[in-house]
Amino acid sequence: MKPWKPDLSRSDGPRYMAIADVIALDLKSGVLAVGDRLPPQRELARELDIDFTTVARGYVEARKRGLVVSHVGRGTFVIGRNTEKTPSREAGAGVDPRRKQVVDFSMNMPPEPDDPELVARMQDGLSAVSSDLVSLLRYQGFGGAAMDKEAAAVWLFRRGLSPSHDRVFLTPGAHPALLAIFGILAKPGETILSERITYPGARSIAAQLRLNLVGVEMDDEGILPSALESICKAAKPKALYLNPTLQNPLTLTMPEGRRRQICEIARKFGLPIVEDDAYGFIPKDGPLPLAASAPELTWYIGGLSKSIGAGLRLAYVVAPDTKSAWPFASAMRSGCVMASPLSSALATRWIEDGTADGILDFIRSEAAVRQSIVAQILPEGNYRGDPLSFNIWLPLTNGWTRSTFGSHMRAAGIGVVPSDAFTVEGVAPEAARICLGGPVTRSQLKAALEFMGHALEGPPEMSGSFF
Repeated sequence: MKPWKPDLSRSDGPRYMAIADVIALDLKSGVLAVGDRLPPQRELARELDIDFTTVARGYVEARKRGLVVSHVGRGTFVIGRNTEKTPSREAGAGVDPRRKQVVDFSMNMPPEPDDPELVARMQDGLSAVSSDLVSLLRYQGFGGAAMDKEAAAVWLFRRGLSPSHDRVFLTPGAHPALLAIFGILAKPGETILSERITYPGARSIAAQLRLNLVGVEMDDEGILPSALESICKAAKPKALYLNPTLQNPLTLTMPEGRRRQICEIARKFGLPIVEDDAYGFIPKDGPLPLAASAPELTWYIGGLSKSIGAGLRLAYVVAPDTKSAWPFASAMRSGCVMASPLSSALATRWIEDGTADGILDFIRSEAAVRQSIVAQILPEGNYRGDPLSFNIWLPLTNGWTRSTFGSHMRAAGIGVVPSDAFTVEGVAPEAARICLGGPVTRSQLKAALEFMGHALEGPPEMSGSFF
C-alpha cells in the first residue's frame, strides 16, 4: 500500500468530491501511479480527521470517474484515466486496418461513440477488467457470477423489473436465448405468433426449429388485440413473440394501453410471451415492458447489442418463474455452455462505473441527430421513424419496387434490406429498411440519403442504373 494523504484544499468542491479530484491530480502529476493501492477508507478518514462516509463517497466518486477500482477483501486500486488526449486514446486510433469496417446501411446497429473522453472511459474499463484476465478465461457456471447478476439487476431495474436472481441469466446475446426459449415452448409443427412484420432473426430461428410462425395483423400501435384473440381461439399457439419498443423494422412503440390488452388476452389463453426488449433501454421514459404487467407469462430478453454494443454478445434474460428456469438453463448449457465471462465482466464494470450510462446517453443523442438529418432530406410522411430509432421504414412509391430499389442502392454501394426479410406471411409490402447507425458517419449518411431521395423523386427508369 502506498502512503498517500490527499491535500483536500487543492479542490474547491465538497470534501468527498475533493478526494476524487485530488486522486485525478496526483495521478496526472505522478504522485500516484496505475496499480497503487489506496489507504483503506477508515484509515484515511482517521488520517484526514473526517467522517468515514465522506471518504467512502469520495472513493465511489473516483470509481464513477474511472480512476479507481475496488475489490472486496483486497482494497481500492488506482487504474487511472489520463484526461489528456493522446493519439492512442482518440476514438478509432490504433485500429488494426485488417478490422476496418465497411459502411453498411443494412445492419441495425446503434451509432458508435466517437467522443474521445467516452472512448477513453470505455478503454479504461477494459483495462481494469484485464487485471482479472486469467480467471475470466476459465469455464464458469452458467447464468453469470453473482456480481454480474447484481449488475444485471441494476440494469433491469431501469425498465421497472426487479426479479429474483434465480430467474436472471446472462446469455451470449439474444439469439441463443430465443433459440432456447422457442425450443422449450413449442415442438416442430406447432405455432408461435409474432407481428406480421417482425424481426428477421425470430423468423430464422422459428424456421430452424421447424415451427409454424404466424403473423398477427397490426396497426400503428402494434398487434391488434382482436386479431390476437381470434388466432388464439383458432390456432392454439404455444407462444407470442413481440418486439414492442422501437420495433424492428417499423420503429413503432406499443403504448401502455395496448400492452395491457395484449397481456389480458395472453393471460386468458395461458399464452407465454417472449418479449425481445432490445431497444427498450433507449427511451428514457418508455412504456414498461410486458414483463412488468404479466411476469408470470413473460420470458424477458434485455439484450445489450442496441444499448451498449453488439460485440459484447450479451443479454440479460428473465424467466417467468424458477420452474421455467430449469429447462432454459439446460438448453443454454447444451447450446453455448455460458456467456463470455470477459464480456460479462466488462458490462458489469461499465454499469457500475457509469460508462454504460455514458454510452446510452451518446446513443440517444446521436440517434436523434441522425433522425433529424433524415427529416431534412426525405419528405415528411414518406417514411416511418422515431426520434430514437436506428432505422427508418421506407414505403416505396413512383413505381419503385423493393427489388428495383435494392438493386439501385447496391449499385451505389448502399446496402438496404427489402421488406421480404421481415414479412412473416402474405405478400410483402413494397418497402425497405434503411439503417442509420454503426460505423456510418453523419456525412456518409447524409450523402446516402440524398442519393435515395433524388432517386425516389421519379420512377426507377429515370435513375439510369439498370442495364
